[in-house]
Amino acid sequence: MECVFCKIINKEIPAEIVFEDEDILAFKDIHPVAPVHILIIPKKHIASINDLEEGDIELVGKMIFQAKGIAKNFDISQKGYKLLIRTGEWGGQEVSHIHLHLIGGAKLSEDIRPII
Repeated sequence: MECVFCKIINKEIPAEIVFEDEDILAFKDIHPVAPVHILIIPKKHIASINDLEEGDIELVGKMIFQAKGIAKNFDISQKGYKLLIRTGEWGGQEVSHIHLHLIGGAKLSEDIRPII
């Protein structure tokens, strides 16, 4: 059974895609914690950071580099943003497919929520 992110990659489930190339896909989170909340995922299924292999180093670097470009496109790069990867149950990972959260567009508290 494929995970929900694999289904998004395969266009079986709709998502508001903001970037796509041969290796990664980025789309808006359906439960945003800030005005800008984008998930950046590899098209290769990797369950978590714990499952990374040496051959995945470039892919993960590309995810982070693309986050920089997406932040610029959403006009949040100057004031700042957070990048977050959750790993495992205790780390708060809800989908077993590595994903990088790009969160910004408001001043964020330590626990990610916008300061109001």
